[in-house]
Amino acid sequence: MTNLPRGNRDLMRGINRTIVLNAIKTNEPISRVELAHLTRLSPATVTAITSDLIDEDLVFEKETGDSSGGRRPILLALNPRGGFVVGVKLMEGHAVGALTDLNAAVLFKDSILFPDDSLESVIDALVSLVNRLIRQGGINKKQLLGVGVGLAGVVDSASGMLRQSPFFGWKDTPLRDLLQTRLRVPIYIDNDVNTLTLGEKWLGAGIPVDNFVVITIGRGIGMGMVINGQIVRGKSGGAGEFGHIVVDPDGPLCDCGKRGCLESFLSDQALLATAHKEVGEDVRDIDDLVSRASDGNINAQNVLTRAGELLGRQIANVVNILDPKLIILSGEGVRMGEVFFSALRSAVAKNVMPGLAKDGEIRMAAWEDDVWARGAASVVIGELFNSPMQKEEAVVNNK
Repeated sequence: MTNLPRGNRDLMRGINRTIVLNAIKTNEPISRVELAHLTRLSPATVTAITSDLIDEDLVFEKETGDSSGGRRPILLALNPRGGFVVGVKLMEGHAVGALTDLNAAVLFKDSILFPDDSLESVIDALVSLVNRLIRQGGINKKQLLGVGVGLAGVVDSASGMLRQSPFFGWKDTPLRDLLQTRLRVPIYIDNDVNTLTLGEKWLGAGIPVDNFVVITIGRGIGMGMVINGQIVRGKSGGAGEFGHIVVDPDGPLCDCGKRGCLESFLSDQALLATAHKEVGEDVRDIDDLVSRASDGNINAQNVLTRAGELLGRQIANVVNILDPKLIILSGEGVRMGEVFFSALRSAVAKNVMPGLAKDGEIRMAAWEDDVWARGAASVVIGELFNSPMQKEEAVVNNK
C-alpha cells in the first residue's frame, strides 16, 4: 500500500473503515480478533481503524468476552450517543423534527408552523426548528453530525436540489445549500419516501434484505426501492412516483395535472370524496370511514374493498417488474383496516406471476407520528455506513 498514490491510499482507508464500522454494527459486541477474521483485514489494520473510531466516540469497548485460553478479549460496540442527528419532515404549512441518537432513537421532537409558503420563510423556520432541537437536547453543535430533510416531490439528493415541489410550487431550488449556509452543518435532502426506505435499510426491516420496496399510503402514494442493496433514485431523483401511474386515462383529475393517476383514486382526499358520495356527507375522515366499515356498513366496506383491490393490482405489477423479497407498506394509510388490506392481499396474490409469488412477503410498518422525522434522520446515519465507493457511485448515477 505504501506505493499507492495518496488519493488511492485515502480511498482504501475509507473503504476499510466502512467495512469495519459495518461489521461492528451488524455483529456487536465483537472482538478485534473476530473483526479481523470476518473482514479479512490484517489485525494491525483493524486495531488502527478501531482506535480511530474509539477516539471519535463512534465505537466503545463494551465488555470482555469468553476466553479460549489466555487473556479475555475486549469486545467492541457502536456508541449510539457518539453523535446526534436531526431529521426533519417538511409538509404543507409546517415541519416536524426529531433529535435522535445513532440508532435513530428519538430523544426530542418538535414542530413549527410556516407563516407562509415563501422560500425565505420556510428556511427561517427550519433553521429555528433545528436550533430548538439542539437546545432541547443540551448537546454541543459539534456533536451534530448532520441534518436530514425529507419532503414530497422530485429531489436530486446528490446535488441537493429540489427539482419540483407539489406543495410549495418551488422548482430547481438549492435547498441543501441554503440550509447548509445558515446552519453550518452537513445537510442531506431526499424525497420523503426515500428517507423512510433508507430508515428501513439501515435500521429497520430492510437490514437483512437486498431487494425490497416501501410503499406509502396517505396524503399521497409513494414508493422507495432498494435493489441489490442500493436505493434507486433515477437520473434526477424522481424514481418511485408510484402514485402517478395512470390507471384510467379518463379518471379523476390529479394534482399533477394528469387524469386517472393512482393517487387520484387512493389518496386520503380521494377516498374521502368517494366516501361522501357513497357512504354519506357526514363521514369526517379516513378513521371514521374505517370505523364504519368495521361496524358493518356495507357502503364503507365497498369503498375500502375497491381501494384495496386497486392498490393490490398495482403492487402486483411492481412485483412482476422488480421481484422484491419484501414489500413494506407504510405511511398514515396503514390505519385503513382489515377490509382494505384483505382486499389488497387477495389482489396481489391474484395478479402476481405464479413464479414470483414464492418467498415474497408483504409487511405493514408500525406507524407513529415521528416516523417521517426518524426516516429523515436515517439519511444522515446511513452516510456513516456508506463506503466512499458507494458515495461516488451515487453521485455518478444521479447525473
